[in-house]
Amino acid sequence: MVDYVELHAHSAYSFLDGASRPEELAARALELGYPALALTDHDGLYGSMEFAQFARARGLQPITGAELTLASPFAAAGDVPAGTSAGRAPAERGAETGDCHVTVLAENAAGYANLCRLVTRAHMESPRGKPRLDLDALLERPEGLILLSGCRRSPLLAALERGTDEAERLAGRLRDAFGPGNLFVELQNNAVHGDLARGRALGALADRLRIPVVATGNVHYHVADRHRLQDILVAIRNRTTVDDSHELRRPNACFHLASPREMAWRFASRPDALRNTRAIAERCRAFDLTADLGYRFPDFKGSGFAPAMRVLHHVCRGAFEIRYPPGSRYRREAEERLASELALVERHDLAGFFLVYHDILELAREVAHRVRGDSMPRQLLPPGRGRGSSVSSILCYLIGLSHVDPVRTNLFLGRFLNDAMESVPDIDIDFARDIREELILAVYERYGYDHVGLVCTFPTYRTRSIVRELGKALSLPAGDVEKLAKLAEPGEDGFMAELERIPGLEARTNSRIWRVFAELAEEIRGLPRHISQHVGGMIISSRPLVEIVPLEPAAWEGRVLCQWDKDSCDDARFIKIDFLALGMLSLVEEAVETIHLRHGEVPDLSRIDYEDEEIYDRICSGDTVGLFQVESRAQIQMLRRVRPRNLADLAVQVAIVRPGPIVGGAVNPYVRRREKLRNDPDYVVPYDHPLLEEALGETLGVIIFQDQVLQVCKALAGFSDGQAEGLRRAMSRKRSREALLGYWTAFRDGAAAKGVNGPTARKVFEQVVAFSEFGFPKSHAVAFGLLAFQSAWLRDRYPPEYYVGLFNNQPMGFYSLDAIGRDARRHGVGVRLPDLNVSEVACTAEEGDVRIGLGMVRDWGAEAAELVVAERDRDGPFASLPDFLRRTPAALKRAAIENLVWVGGLDSLGIERRDLLWQTGLWLGPEAETEAERRRRELATGAAGLGGDAPPPARGRRGAGRSDQGQTELALGDPYADLRFAGTHDMEKLIAEYRLLSFAASHHHPFALVGDRLPERTVSSARFPDLPNRSEVRVAGIVVARQRPHTANGYIFILMEDEFGPVNAIVRPEVYRECRAAIRLEPFLYIDGTLQKDGATYNVLAGGVYPLRLSPELRTVRETVPATTDRLAESDPFAESDPFAYLEALRRDPPPTMSWGRGGGCR
Repeated sequence: MVDYVELHAHSAYSFLDGASRPEELAARALELGYPALALTDHDGLYGSMEFAQFARARGLQPITGAELTLASPFAAAGDVPAGTSAGRAPAERGAETGDCHVTVLAENAAGYANLCRLVTRAHMESPRGKPRLDLDALLERPEGLILLSGCRRSPLLAALERGTDEAERLAGRLRDAFGPGNLFVELQNNAVHGDLARGRALGALADRLRIPVVATGNVHYHVADRHRLQDILVAIRNRTTVDDSHELRRPNACFHLASPREMAWRFASRPDALRNTRAIAERCRAFDLTADLGYRFPDFKGSGFAPAMRVLHHVCRGAFEIRYPPGSRYRREAEERLASELALVERHDLAGFFLVYHDILELAREVAHRVRGDSMPRQLLPPGRGRGSSVSSILCYLIGLSHVDPVRTNLFLGRFLNDAMESVPDIDIDFARDIREELILAVYERYGYDHVGLVCTFPTYRTRSIVRELGKALSLPAGDVEKLAKLAEPGEDGFMAELERIPGLEARTNSRIWRVFAELAEEIRGLPRHISQHVGGMIISSRPLVEIVPLEPAAWEGRVLCQWDKDSCDDARFIKIDFLALGMLSLVEEAVETIHLRHGEVPDLSRIDYEDEEIYDRICSGDTVGLFQVESRAQIQMLRRVRPRNLADLAVQVAIVRPGPIVGGAVNPYVRRREKLRNDPDYVVPYDHPLLEEALGETLGVIIFQDQVLQVCKALAGFSDGQAEGLRRAMSRKRSREALLGYWTAFRDGAAAKGVNGPTARKVFEQVVAFSEFGFPKSHAVAFGLLAFQSAWLRDRYPPEYYVGLFNNQPMGFYSLDAIGRDARRHGVGVRLPDLNVSEVACTAEEGDVRIGLGMVRDWGAEAAELVVAERDRDGPFASLPDFLRRTPAALKRAAIENLVWVGGLDSLGIERRDLLWQTGLWLGPEAETEAERRRRELATGAAGLGGDAPPPARGRRGAGRSDQGQTELALGDPYADLRFAGTHDMEKLIAEYRLLSFAASHHHPFALVGDRLPERTVSSARFPDLPNRSEVRVAGIVVARQRPHTANGYIFILMEDEFGPVNAIVRPEVYRECRAAIRLEPFLYIDGTLQKDGATYNVLAGGVYPLRLSPELRTVRETVPATTDRLAESDPFAESDPFAYLEALRRDPPPTMSWGRGGGCR
């Protein structure tokens, strides 16, 4: 057996350089017989925990290290980077700057801590995305580290090029700092020109100085075939093509993980370099990343340093007497629940954990008070609300982390706390957006910046990024690439099969370069692209976090990211605190405050009637656009069938339209059984086995909640707490399906022991595995169901205030502002255009309507709007256009002023919009905006869309615009001032609103302007109740949402809207294949199909889907309308008889949400 261990390997976490996943490297190492493997990604430990967990579980010793970038000690003008000639760029990363690389391995825990500090320093003291260390910084922290001199970009090679004396001096500095035996001269032989000469020179240097040598492979992919992908990644990183990146790419395919035998052949002349790899690996056994981190959650230091358990008991008892006073219906059960949970807390030593959370919640109250100011109504609201499994805990309820009584709602605790838990419980808290931002800063200040970090996430290559970046790197035709990016949805059969399915691209399958593209697309799919910030996770540590995981700056100034994602943090047993921003909480806070300001009352949402029949009637009718969690197309249709009548029903409703219950086949059986119970109270609910009745009784024999998975496994298969805990952890991780499948044998054997036959066990287990897709625990569903009801109650009782909050807190939920505005009008709440003398910065309630805020107009923003509103409040309304232009700050550019004019913001002055635009140009003059601003303005308004605004301004007659001191209006005549222009048409106003407000704020519905030009035989949604079931119909509408859930077997769901209401269309896979381009890209569609009626639910089963703009009626119009894009000097393309121009304008610049997506979700 050859003594060799690879000590220098890069994974895909060497972003856009390594071409294999950590687990691929580990698996290949095992195939080749390696006893150990080091992962040494560039300037980071991003994949180290994932690698260590995978390797350790399979008997491979993982070695933790990194390749650090050093600023060249020899950088000077005219220097040529080591290993290159003046005319040839090097292939190694960082060569373009002359930076050097060294390889650093952690021998023990002290070394690992120093490695984390070095990586952190490289990131924190360098420009973002360009980490590097000075040599002196490296030499300051040698303890516990083994230093390999580096690859072809090593500082030793750079020194050798300057002379032997320089190299000996540098080697001596490194040896003196790290100590004898901790510095190794790294030799590499990848069949690259010059490798043998470099190896001889480095070996001779090492022998003279008696420094040991070590062989490494500088691995960048696990098998040689992956070299093509590595070439692609290099081209992408350098923003060029493969053809133009020859000198940037590695020269051959010899940077794979070679076998020990192959490495022995490469280094036959230096067997000592091979033996030393095994010796180093043995030394690194002293540190195990999976067990030796030394992480501790901060200790609780309150109440005079009394024992944490005593303090927690005191806090809970005080709240208990308030929540469950003597005589309370649930007091006895709550006493038992509290005693049980406190016992679990003591057993797992979690008292300090809960008290730190209590401390953070008190900190949140302080932050909320600062953010809310003197607002009495908002001060009455809690600073945040719990979500997830923590809502099931009476401890969380009593210390204020949850707002749901788990005893009253009968919530299962086992998913949150249990006897066998191996990691700390997960507590997620939702906050209003403004509170969350300030709270994160406050946590940094409370616990120290060295002790707090945000959890990261790694965006990966998905279809569109794959197609666009790979297509560019391979120099494929831009038109084909863009078409494929917009239409591709490759399945298990891959990109080549997808090319065959897309009209116009079928012939590409005969091209060799396109076949290469398809192969590389499968290899790159899922690889990480870069580091990003997790939605809300924070890590707090009593020990400096910088010694446990490297940190680097977040895009959010003043925050830092740790280099591990949530799964790695979980494996490290970190306590992750999730501070999540929930837009609906911001809406509720704003609505409550607006209600108080307008009506002098403060609704107490904790005391409203949660059995209100009227609210449930409206929910059951599907009138839920803009409501929390129950507004999607699927939810609306399910509401009409399930018909929830209380909060328990609403919790089921929130949870049932999720991939877990859908894939598990729970939805239709639940709906049918509920309907049968409604019609026959004596109906007996069937169960797959009698043992499941207790666990599944409330959901009528099917699994809907995630915690029911654990209950089912215990009841049917006799799972222990430990097995159930493992199952819980598996469900919450990436690739959870594979993990869950690993429990089948234990499940089958356990079920058999309880007398359950094989087919029944498999049927139930398939439902269990379905929850690898995603499902809600009951506690989470109850918390969200409560908020769903509160949102429905607020909208019903205070509609203007609710819609104001909805407008001001976008993005949120499922629908665009366009759809929300039309829904508001259906509920009697008008939407008023911005008004210079009435509007505030944000939207406000005005009588029974919503007044659009100035800050929503394109090019304004909150800061400019605040200045204008402050000026108006100080010196009174603006009396005229000149008065406004004199008093408005110079920061408000001409484009912004014209945008406000276009959307009616100055209509109250009594002057036509085009006249106002003309006068604005006369007042400000053409020099008031730069050429770049003019191009941006014309692009924003559209030469063809809003091009008829005014003739060119009067050739430089005015000055350069306003100063901060304003201008004095001269009483001089102007020969052009009396010119008057045609008024704006309704269609033109609508286009302006879409482009400058992103939605139609006026009363016009798009189809009201083109209704007489719709395709022949088109029926409106208003006629659906009168048409027979299975009628053949043609419908048309503006697309609100398109969905293709992966749980729907290839079916597409399109939600459209015509002038009278929503139109739901269902598209079969074969129709989608024929009409894919229209379905994915067109904002206006007409559909031929069959009307399906199920009570009050209407669907159109599509037989054909077509672009509305290509209907024969609109084509005829197009031929008769002048196709001009010039300004007023020529024909106006916005005559009301031209719906085609309207449709074309919106097709070029549609409302923001008119795009393909899976829809839904709470944001």
